[in-house]
Amino acid sequence: MSVKLRLTRMGRRHRPFYRINATDSRAARDGRVLEKLGHFDPLERDAAKQVVLNKERAEYWLSHGAIPSDTVAQILQKHGIHSKHAAKTAERRAKAAAIAQKKGKLFNTAQRVAAQKKADEAKAAEEAAAGAGADG
Repeated sequence: MSVKLRLTRMGRRHRPFYRINATDSRAARDGRVLEKLGHFDPLERDAAKQVVLNKERAEYWLSHGAIPSDTVAQILQKHGIHSKHAAKTAERRAKAAAIAQKKGKLFNTAQRVAAQKKADEAKAAEEAAAGAGADG
């Protein structure tokens, strides 16, 4: 049986609340749970109360081959629990970003937004220069 560490959505509409669970990989997102490991409240203002996690059990499942989702891996990493699967994923993404950069392509949303902002600023500066040249 393949085990995944992932989030289960709880709460109500516009007020999400997530449980961090160890589940069978074939089960649905909100399906059968092997073990509840903690919870995550993204709307909580106090960072200390935002995530409650049973570190020992999370480490147990990771040591027995559980694969965390990307979000759960980030949450675990913030609490000092590193998984080899998350490290491999980060390595692959860094390699893909380097290849994209070498080809001159934008890899992620942050790079696309920065490029768009730079283009908008250049266009505004060009229009200002053209307006100043017409006046003078």
